[in-house]
Amino acid sequence: MPSAQLPRAVFAMDPVHLPLLFPAPLVARLRRTAEIDPALVVQDFSDPAAASALAGAEVLITGWGCPRLDAGILASAPRLRTVLHAAGSVRSLVGEAVWSRGVTVSSAVTGNALPVAEYTLAMILLAGKDTFVHRERFRRTHAQPTAGETSAIGNLGRRIGVIGASRVGRRLLELLRPYDFDVLLHDPYVDTAEAADLGAQLLSLEDLLRRSDIVSLHAPDIPETHHMLNRSRLALIRDGGVLINTSRGALVDHSALTEELVSGRLHAVLDVTEPEPLPADSPLYRLPNVFLTPHIAGSLGNELERLGRIVVDELERLAEGLPLAHEVRHADLARVA
Repeated sequence: MPSAQLPRAVFAMDPVHLPLLFPAPLVARLRRTAEIDPALVVQDFSDPAAASALAGAEVLITGWGCPRLDAGILASAPRLRTVLHAAGSVRSLVGEAVWSRGVTVSSAVTGNALPVAEYTLAMILLAGKDTFVHRERFRRTHAQPTAGETSAIGNLGRRIGVIGASRVGRRLLELLRPYDFDVLLHDPYVDTAEAADLGAQLLSLEDLLRRSDIVSLHAPDIPETHHMLNRSRLALIRDGGVLINTSRGALVDHSALTEELVSGRLHAVLDVTEPEPLPADSPLYRLPNVFLTPHIAGSLGNELERLGRIVVDELERLAEGLPLAHEVRHADLARVA
């Protein structure tokens, strides 16, 4: 979109996210690159106050809280050519009308992958030391563990099974490289050579589950992955194995998982669940072998600025006539988050 005149851009998201996504230095970069009013953040596209801004908008900078972009919204933004999403997946944001018109779409999902991978790495290391069980025991007994109680813990040679070479999965594989792990991978779109380049051994899902000490889910939430870890596949994980889910709760049969966890056979670190949040009477809140967090693995707090930086970089590339670095293609939506 090279032009002597700056492209017109509009924020569309829940205004509460704007200060963390775009602190003052990033807003200054935005204003050097586009004609944008930082005080105008559209959350309701039917708001008359937003109508004139949308009518002239060439770029929409979206984030959490932005309504779905459908044909009606496109009709109110006839000049719109680009959507820059300062968050992760655009699956629920971008309707078919956007693709049909040929609007280019970019997402900061790559920036969101890093904190998820970091969280997962931390949980793998803690789980390998049996940290959560020992914390509960220490709170109860106030006593140092015996040699017998620690004989099976440690991270040397742990077999880590990564399900999904997604953006998060690939960042996690990078982060695992310095450690003394045996890394296994399942992904139907990756071949043996690519898996080796990623530092992992490619296996079928069933073989990965049988061989892993710790299983970490990083597959997209698509029809093919719904309840991919069902009752029979969960049963393949060895006694005492750990399941980490930072992807989506729908990838796991929650009833089957709950039974495994209540029995004490498996351990779990769950940042996402089905439903989310769990009902107040769910036993998972109270089990010592379950570590629950409220969907915090992704970008939060000061990590949001990383997403804003990606969007500003994309806008600058757009203004210089360069291709977007993080473009989302319609054809890829069938197999990505």
